[in-house]
Order: sequence, then structure tokens, then C-alpha cells
Amino acid sequence: MTESSYGRGAAVLSVGIGATGVITFAYFSLASHSLSESDYGGITLLWSAVFITVSVLYRPVEQLLSRTIADRDARGLEGTEHLRVAATIQLALGVLFVVAALLLRGPIQDDLFGGSERLYWILIVAVLAYAASYFARGYLAGHRRFPLYGGLVLMEATSRALFALAVAVGIAEGQGVVALGIAAAPLVSLLVVPAALARRSRQAPVASRQDESPEGEFTLAHGSGFAVAVLLIMLCEQTFLNAGPLLVKATEGDRGAALAGFAFNVLLIARAPLQLFQAVQTSILPHLTRLSAGDEGDPFRRSVNLTLIAIAGFAGVVALVMLVAGPFVMDLLFGGEGGYDRFGLVLVSLGMGLYLAAATLNQALLARARARESALCWAAAAVAFVGFLLLPVLDDPVLEVEVGFLGAALLLGSLLYSQYRRG
Repeated sequence: MTESSYGRGAAVLSVGIGATGVITFAYFSLASHSLSESDYGGITLLWSAVFITVSVLYRPVEQLLSRTIADRDARGLEGTEHLRVAATIQLALGVLFVVAALLLRGPIQDDLFGGSERLYWILIVAVLAYAASYFARGYLAGHRRFPLYGGLVLMEATSRALFALAVAVGIAEGQGVVALGIAAAPLVSLLVVPAALARRSRQAPVASRQDESPEGEFTLAHGSGFAVAVLLIMLCEQTFLNAGPLLVKATEGDRGAALAGFAFNVLLIARAPLQLFQAVQTSILPHLTRLSAGDEGDPFRRSVNLTLIAIAGFAGVVALVMLVAGPFVMDLLFGGEGGYDRFGLVLVSLGMGLYLAAATLNQALLARARARESALCWAAAAVAFVGFLLLPVLDDPVLEVEVGFLGAALLLGSLLYSQYRRG
């Protein structure tokens, strides 16, 4: 995969994921206008519970498949043991989730969903359905089928929005129909898989060869070690994005909820670019894996450097916009006189750039089969971030989140860069 084809793949995915974001916004817009405030609140809770769970549980297997397939293709290795191992891990994670959800049915159904049995069961079905969806994503990414990958996420978002549209126009009614779209969408999106398998079977088989490297024999222990390390990375990622508002809410008493919402809005400056960056993450891992398998050191470093330069430019533009018109933009987006601090918004913008750079270096380490080292870097930075937030360093809790996010992102990037340079 050349750098130009990698760029085209990232561009195709960016379009697909960008369109997905717009359609997802439409889903929530339709739902908010069709449901009562209470019922719509249940939809947002269901959404958050599903996507935090699947991101942590299933993205490790997606990345495991993406990296392993790309590496085996580059080495000319045949066989399906890597697919069986990944499927076994995914199945085990799904079973683990079901067991935990059944044991915690009371708190989930009564405390989270206000006693709604329907939302509880939709949560279980949706999380299990996404196990298959993320497996398919890893398969498509590893084989560089980026148009189909983009089609999968676009079909998922579109089918989900159709359930909300049906309620909005009166074909159906109620919270249950809107919620059902969250469970049905990942299943409908799998319609792209037969096209991928058909094309794969039509391709001429490549000559297989033996490889004495550890990648040549893909065992359950090997795959589980990688998946556990990436699972830890996913947990740390959620800590970076959610610990700030949650700790503000927990420690600020009566004004905690309002300040938590304020901090959440500020961190959207970091969250929103991460959605588009998923396209880069998805395409760069198999690309770098192939370069690493071929011992192409210069192209490997050049691809990483080009991505880092693009991130630096993007973060610089966002920081400049926040410096010039940040408070106005935030008030326009979220309404009212929010009192957003210009300096704090610039700090989060710079932290966003450092965080995206760290995510790029993380993919480079995963491509080199150094998931454990990367996970330790993430864990250290996440612990430092939470520790900083728990200390009464600053009087302003929102500013403390902003400073802590920038500092933790800088620490994470530095640790990952140190590991990257050692390679």
C-alpha cells in the first residue's frame, strides 16, 4: 500500500465517517422532536452505555484483526487461525458482558434506565450485535477495503436514523422504536460483508511461505495478549475523555452538575476531531503494519511524520480560532452566556493536537507489535491525569480539567514518542 493509496483510503473513510456524523446528528434531532424529554433522555443514556461499552470491549479485536491480517498478507502467510483466535476472543468478551449485565440488571435497569425493561434488553442485544460489526470492521481494515468499511458505518448510521424518522413521520411511535434502531443498525450494516468475501474469493491466491517470526504462528495467547493491552488503552482513552466532567460532578456539590456540563462542552473541542480521526486510525494501522513487516523503515517513519505534521497544522488552526473567537463560538453552539474562558479553550485545543499525535504514535507502536509498552504509557498518563484532578491545585475546577488534559496529553505523547524512537 503506497502512501498515496493510504491517503486515498483515509480520505474515503473521512467522507464516510463525516457523513455518518451528520446522519447521527439527524437521528438525535428527530428523536428529540418526536419524544418527550424523559423518553429522549433514556435514548441518550442508552446510546452512551452502548458506545462506551463497545468501544472498550470490541475495538481491541478490531485492531487485532486489522494488524494481524495486514501483517500476514505482507508476509505471504495463509491460513485462518488468526480469524478463529479473534472470533474466540470476541465471543468471550461478549459472554463476559452478558454475564456482567445479568448480574447488574437491577442497577442498570432501575438506576440507569429508570426501570425500563425494554431499554435494558435493547442494551444487551445492541452490544452483542456490535461484536459482529467490529469483527467485520477489523477484517475490512486489514484487507484495506476502506470503501466497504466506510459503507458499513454509513449504512449503520442510516438504518438507525430510519427508525427515528419512522416515529417522526407517524409510521411508528414511542421510545421503543427509536431505541430499537440502536440494536438493529449494526446488524443491518453487516450486509456489506458478503461483498467483501465475494471479492476476496475472486482474487488470485498468493503463494504462501513459511515465516519463522512470532507472527507466523498466531495463537490464542498471542492474540489475547494484544487484545488485553489494547483494552487497557481503550479504558485509558475513556478516562481522558470522561474523567474530567465526572470528577467535577462528584466533587463540586450542588453546582457539580452544571460545572460538569460546562466541562463536557469544553472537551468537545477534543472529542469532535476524534470522530474524524477514526478514519486515520483505521487506515494507518494496516498501512504501517505492512511497512513494518517489509522492514521499510524510511516509508514507515515518513508516513508517521506526515500524519503528525497534518495534526499539528489542524490543531494550530483550531487553537487560533479559539484564541480569536472561542467564547463567541462556544456560546453560539451551546446557547446563552456560557462564560467560556478564551485561555482555557486554547489549552484544550493544544491538548487535542497532542492527544491526536499520541494516538498516531500509538498506532505506530501497535503496528510494530508493541502493544504492551504502549498500554503502560497510556496507563501512566491516565493515572497522572486523574491524580491531578483529585488534587486541589486550582480554584477553578473547569480550568483544572483544561490544564490537566493538556498536561496529560503532553505526558502521554512524550512517553509514546520515547517508545517509538526506541524502535
